Amino acid sequence: MLAKQPLARRIVIAFTLMTLVVSGAFALGIVGVVHFIEEQLVTEELSRHLDIVLNEDLPKGRTPQLDTSTHFFASHLPEHPMPKAFAGLGEGFTELVRGDDAYYVYVRNVGADRYVLVQEQHEFEAREDALFNVVLAGFLLSVLGAWALGRLMANRVLAPVSRLANQVRHRDQLHPLAPPLALQYPDDEVGHLAAAFDSTLGQLRQTLERERLFTADVSHELRTPLMVVLGACELLEQQAELSPAAQRPLARIQRAAREMHELVETFLMLARARPQQTSLAGDASLRSVATEQSERWAPLLAEKGLAFELLEQGEDRGVYNHTLLGTVMSNLLRNALHYTDCGTVRLVLDEGGFRVEDSGVGIPLAEQERMFQPFVRGAEGRGEGLGLGLSLVKRICAHQGWQVGVVPRQPQGSCFQVRFHDGAV
Repeated sequence: MLAKQPLARRIVIAFTLMTLVVSGAFALGIVGVVHFIEEQLVTEELSRHLDIVLNEDLPKGRTPQLDTSTHFFASHLPEHPMPKAFAGLGEGFTELVRGDDAYYVYVRNVGADRYVLVQEQHEFEAREDALFNVVLAGFLLSVLGAWALGRLMANRVLAPVSRLANQVRHRDQLHPLAPPLALQYPDDEVGHLAAAFDSTLGQLRQTLERERLFTADVSHELRTPLMVVLGACELLEQQAELSPAAQRPLARIQRAAREMHELVETFLMLARARPQQTSLAGDASLRSVATEQSERWAPLLAEKGLAFELLEQGEDRGVYNHTLLGTVMSNLLRNALHYTDCGTVRLVLDEGGFRVEDSGVGIPLAEQERMFQPFVRGAEGRGEGLGLGLSLVKRICAHQGWQVGVVPRQPQGSCFQVRFHDGAV
């Protein structure tokens, strides 16, 4: 579980745990040493007092010269009767606790006689408790200090890492003139990480630039042959009297050439747009583009036996790029044509967006997000496309700051919705 924590929190936990172990061992060591010294010193002191009693006081017939907290007992002396509590103790030092009272007991056997010195330890116990309280307070303060120091050190250590992460996350790093990151950091681990990011970002910039140049060059070079094809179709349509059987292939060629010309214009426009450019200038209204696309797709839908409706449920006053909006709308209508066998296709205009509704096969919920990825097609695999139409729609919407999404329709079908402003899709 620790590996899943943020790095800063792991540093704080490591500091705290290390201090907890070290301080705990130190505190336990102090307690052990205190108990050991206590036993040795008290044993030595009581043994010395007992020697004085046995060698000086008793032979001279006088009362043992002891302080008020120390008491003498002997098994064979009536004037110093042995309490039953001490009769069964082993020879040597013993610490005896009875309720709230605590005693040091020293027992010495001389032949058949037993001598006992008992010393009350209330004063020493109070000092011992004070010492233990000081040790406990020091232990808790050291753990708290380690936590605070860990947070401080984590912030200081991770500050350059966080700064580097923010710099890498910034989209300006993909600009060809973006300065190297490694020059802003010392020659340490963070500097090495910045150098690795510089290398990776440099390769990414070169790849994006090659893609942009390739798209621009291909789109530019395709414009001339497409214009030739469109011009030849117009000449054939105007000057030649073609039979109905020949007019249909000519219409398909002309329609395919126009679609290709629109795609070339779209790709060229996206390739020429700078990375920091959020949207391209508008020159058309939503209604005009929708009218143009409905005139283009209504006959194709009718050929397949589908009903087509252009509905306006709200007035949109925005101005949009004609080529990009037309490409988005055209791809969504083409998708509806390919995946609808019967029923109706609707192009519904609203304030701030539009939607394309169909009564087709629909899209499973698990596949709805994937449908906007490149080379992903529906389960039915309709049409002759490669699965790039919805991917292009997603790319254009992202470039223009639009939102696109799909929801199922009841009893069947799909609804693709495009919003030009922030809001739910």
